[in-house]
Amino acid sequence: MPGDSDLSAIRNIGITAHIDAGKTTTTERMLFYTGIIHRMGEVHDGNTVMDWMAQEKERGITITSAVTTCFWKNKQINIIDTPGHVDFTAEVERALRILDGVIGIFCAVGGVEPQSETVWHQADRYKVPRIAYVNKMDRSGADFEHVVDMIHDRLTDNAFPIQIPIGQEDKFKGIIDLISMTAYYFDQETMGVNYVQKKIPEEYLEKANKFRSNLIEHIAEHDDALMDKYLEEGDIQKDEVISAVCKATRHYQFVPILCGSSLKNTGVQLLLDAIAYFLPSPLDIPPTIGLQKPTEKEIEIYPDKEQPFSALAFKVQIDKYVGKLIYIRVYSGSIKRSGTIINQTNGKKERISRILQMHSNKKKDVYELKAGDIAALIGPKYVQTGDTITTTDYNILLSHIIFPSSVIAVAIEPKTKADRDILDDSLRKLEEEDPTFKVSQQKDTGQTIISGMGELHLEIIIDRLKREFNVHANVGVPQVTYRETIESEVITDGEFIRELNGKGHFAVVKLKITPLKLEDLRPDQKNIFVNSITSDIIPKEFWYVIKESSLNACLDGPLMSSPVERVKIELIGGKFNEVDSSETAFSIASSIAISNGLRKAKSVIMEPIMLVNVITPEDFVGDIIGDINSKRGKIEHIRSTNQKQEITAEIPMNELFGYSTRLRSISQGRAVYTMEYLKHEKVPANIQKKILKKVRGY
Repeated sequence: MPGDSDLSAIRNIGITAHIDAGKTTTTERMLFYTGIIHRMGEVHDGNTVMDWMAQEKERGITITSAVTTCFWKNKQINIIDTPGHVDFTAEVERALRILDGVIGIFCAVGGVEPQSETVWHQADRYKVPRIAYVNKMDRSGADFEHVVDMIHDRLTDNAFPIQIPIGQEDKFKGIIDLISMTAYYFDQETMGVNYVQKKIPEEYLEKANKFRSNLIEHIAEHDDALMDKYLEEGDIQKDEVISAVCKATRHYQFVPILCGSSLKNTGVQLLLDAIAYFLPSPLDIPPTIGLQKPTEKEIEIYPDKEQPFSALAFKVQIDKYVGKLIYIRVYSGSIKRSGTIINQTNGKKERISRILQMHSNKKKDVYELKAGDIAALIGPKYVQTGDTITTTDYNILLSHIIFPSSVIAVAIEPKTKADRDILDDSLRKLEEEDPTFKVSQQKDTGQTIISGMGELHLEIIIDRLKREFNVHANVGVPQVTYRETIESEVITDGEFIRELNGKGHFAVVKLKITPLKLEDLRPDQKNIFVNSITSDIIPKEFWYVIKESSLNACLDGPLMSSPVERVKIELIGGKFNEVDSSETAFSIASSIAISNGLRKAKSVIMEPIMLVNVITPEDFVGDIIGDINSKRGKIEHIRSTNQKQEITAEIPMNELFGYSTRLRSISQGRAVYTMEYLKHEKVPANIQKKILKKVRGY
């Protein structure tokens, strides 16, 4: 076990992949070989360590990211096992934000499947170093070289095998390590614990030499001295290759590709070796950037125990035994049990009662956290996902985690009056846990509306309400979540001039509202506010409340009370009174101005557009494309994949209810699909009329 100050021995890694590629099975083997567990569970038996929720055990899928810690060759490996289903993409997003390395797992049969491609590009956004692991080499149809080609074609040119399989499908026997030029064979009687190293079989020697030469040529491109030595001598020693692969991987220039069969206990120890050797410690990654308050000047935060404490809360979980669990990644300094923190996001000061090292849903108390650690806190009540927590004398903000918008909603109501308060409290707790789950009230009917990332997402939420909170509810038919925007620029005024309770109130604001395109906004922005006045028109102390009230007024659009997005609001004028002007008056005047302006600015409805990937035998391509066209879909591309065709299309969410049944009917049950949220886009005029007619009932 590494010492308290040995940051170089820590590996904070995540396991990501498409659903059913073997993430949880691989993690289970890692825990077994590192001695954390003494009996391996299986996903199909519902007894794995990482899939601990009842819904995960029943469905055989990962729903929530689980954290655990193990030790291998004097390295502490903190692992986050993430979901593979797109409805739970928030779990992947928040994990990637705080990880230093990722294992991307690919099925040797399916290769680069849609969700594995999506997650890979999420990791690109955070510039997380990766290792690719081609799993299920023993399955019928396994083709290692085809998967490598798919990685090159769809993900990156900088990936290259450092291992190749000895046989595949039912002839898969072992693994050739191209760095040491050694063959590894794993003993199945000891569940792969014992393995032997042998010479490379004669029939694989030529192939291994070819792959090794290509590996060295590729890795030497990132090291001039190594390239010179390779050109002079024609080869490089094992230690030099390891060093070069390590350096290039940690600098986001190279992705080692490994292979194995986790279910058949083959190759996982070599994957653990690769994690220890090649993935970075907190010391090997660039410093985290924070914004100093209140100047918003960028500062670099280094993983030094002697620096002030700073951490990011990346997950909140409501535990029925201990209450609110706050998962954090520590970026600098240290904090002890019973210590005091300040939430830099909301300004609240709180105390930590316990610090827990998590092993899936099991907990172990620890006394102190230091830079590089991932753990959970108990005590703070007001910390939310994405909040920055520090010691009281360190006023910085870490970058937030950006989550996608919800795309589907249902009305929910308690079955009995006794369930009303319990339902409201339970929904609040679930909303606190999950940033992509939203609860709102419909203005006209007073109905409670819950929204999420897909039908499975909401199905799990409703199941949890019943099982965990003992709430019985009636649920409506799923509906898409719309947004609104504007098509024209307007100048609008708002004024609030009246006497209330003997006190005068005076405020006048003049705003210019302009439509924006999606590309005009940062990923974390919905709208933009710009101040173009001076303090002699309206004093500075009222500027902030005008901005906040204007942006908040955009949450209630004029057409169907949906949030208004892609709007620029510019403060261009106004009036104030030294005696009667107040924050309340300017807040109300700003809301009136926005409400008036949105009605004049040709508001339009935007609907969620989903990116749909269909994998089908060639016989059904024509019928599937025809069906997509009938759903207002737009085909992006069609490509061959392992004797099948993959169709990628953009389709409005409103057209996709019941699509799984429709696709099964068209393809005789032989096609599969995935979908993920892409964007909101304006609906055609004829569709908008139908939507408004349905909503307004005329």
